[in-house]
Parts: sequence; C-alpha cells; structure tokens
Amino acid sequence: MLKAGLDAESLAEAAQVSAKSVERWLSGRGIPYPRTRFRVAKLLGEDESYLWPEATDRSALAGVELVAAYPRRSDVPRHLWTDLLRQAERSVDLLAFAGLFLTEEHPEWIPTIREKAEAGVRVRLLLGDPSGRQLASRDDEHQIGGGVTGRVHAVLSHYRVVTDLVQIRLHDTPLYNSIYRFDDEMIVNTHVYGILAAYTPCLQLRRVDGGFFHTYLESFERVWASARPSGDALPTEKRAS
Repeated sequence: MLKAGLDAESLAEAAQVSAKSVERWLSGRGIPYPRTRFRVAKLLGEDESYLWPEATDRSALAGVELVAAYPRRSDVPRHLWTDLLRQAERSVDLLAFAGLFLTEEHPEWIPTIREKAEAGVRVRLLLGDPSGRQLASRDDEHQIGGGVTGRVHAVLSHYRVVTDLVQIRLHDTPLYNSIYRFDDEMIVNTHVYGILAAYTPCLQLRRVDGGFFHTYLESFERVWASARPSGDALPTEKRAS
C-alpha cells in the first residue's frame, strides 16, 4: 500500500469496500472474497498469493516466491539493484567475493547504503578474504592472475567510507551463489565453474512461504558466523605529505 501511495481509505474507495474491511485485512482478522482479492492485487501491483498466502494452496507458495529468472546477471534490469536497496527498511545482506559491479556501475550505491544505515537499516557485507584459499582457487579457475583478489581490494576501498555504519566480514568459503538480500526480496546469482558471475543465471526471490528464500538466508547466516572482521584488510585513507 505504501509503495502504491494508498492508505486504508483510498484503497477502500478504489476497491469498492469499506475502510473497516481494509483495516481488518491489515490486522490479519479477515481475508476478502476472491473477486476482491483480485481487484486489490491489481490495484497494488502484487500477486494475491503474496498479499494473502494463507488463502492459497500451500503447495503452490514456493513457486510464487520465484519472481523472475534471468539467464545472465547482466540481464537483470539495471534499476532493480538500486530500487530494491532504496525500498529496504530492515536488512541489507550481501554475500559475494567482491560484487564490484554494484559500486562501479551504480554511483548511487554507496550514498544509498549510507542513507539506509543512518536510518537504522542493518547492513552486512560478506566479501572474499584476500588472504584465504578460495580467492586463489577462483583465480586459478579463471586464469586471471590475481584479478579476483584485486577486485576485493577495490570494493573494500569503495566501502571504506561507510565502515562506521555497516558491518563487513571476510569469508573463506566456496562461493556457490552470490546472495543479495533486501528485506523480503533477494537476488541470487548462481555460479557455474569456469564462467564469470556476470554471465551466469540470477533468480529474483520474494519471501512468501520461505521455501526458496530461507534456504539462501540460512546459507548467508552460516557464512556470516564463520567469517572474520574485515580489520586490517580495509585500505586506509591516503594522506597528503
């Protein structure tokens, strides 16, 4: 409703119901009839299974969580990354080796990260450990001569300006997927041996029943628990002599 710019009264008027009915839906004390559910979902631009999952066959909910699939990360709409970040109100979690494309291709990424963190959003960044074995293994896989480690150092340099607001840890775990979580929305960049992440599939997920979403969230939490603070890996600001 907030995203659509509607309050209880304006939604009630557009949906041809009473404001009290909308208030009951918001409090979880009622589920509208199918025709009304369809009308409200259309007004809000959402699937009715997302708005009222309890009114849907539970076996179908996992499928509802898969919002979109893209053959390559480069096929993900450019605006989607920053749109999801701007909409986040509770948690932003990132698991990658570097994820340098976010800071290099989106000038507004770091300022928005700062804005969100200052507003109380928890931001956790999990990046590859430059001193670990996994980055070296990834380098060998792609035969790029230390390029992955260099990308991690570069992205750490970008994030240096927000280290007072966000949590950054370094992991030395095999990266089966890169995970980008924004509250109940998530983009999962699957990894394929021998192919750079920009050219491998991405899944856009929205938490409903949790069948997809919770699997990747659990993976993030496991890596977070095993990772070390970024500490001395963060570059220091150069001072003029």
